[in-house]
Amino acid sequence: MTDMQKSDGSILRTDTRGRVHTPKARQERLLDEFARSGLSGPKFAQLAGIKYQTFAAWVLRQRKRAAAAPPAKATEPVRWLEAVVEQAQSAPNQSALTLLLPGGARLELSEPKQLPLVAALLRALERPC
Repeated sequence: MTDMQKSDGSILRTDTRGRVHTPKARQERLLDEFARSGLSGPKFAQLAGIKYQTFAAWVLRQRKRAAAAPPAKATEPVRWLEAVVEQAQSAPNQSALTLLLPGGARLELSEPKQLPLVAALLRALERPC
C-alpha cells in the first residue's frame, strides 16, 4: 500500500495500481447512507465520489452477508387490529371511539383523557389470567 494526498489534505491509502482503499468502517457508513437516501446506486456512487463498479460490489457483498446471516428474532410478534369507521347514530356531532372487543364487549371513548385508562385496560386484558 502507498499513500496519496487529496486536495483537502486528507491521505488516502492506495495499492500499487493506484486504486484507493476505503476502510470497512467507511464502506459500512456509506452503505447505511445509501439505504436511507432513496437514490439510485449510480447516482449515490457519483455523489460519494466512488466508482459505481466498486460501490455495486460493496452492495452485493452486503446483500450476500445479510442473506447468509440467520434472521433476527423479533422481540414481539406483529399483531393486527381491525378498525371500522362508522357514523355515530345517537349523537352525530359528537366524536367518539368505539372498540369492539373479543367476546362482544364494547368500549366507547368520548374524551381524550380516557385514552390512558383504555390503553392500560387493553394491556391488562391481553395478559393471560
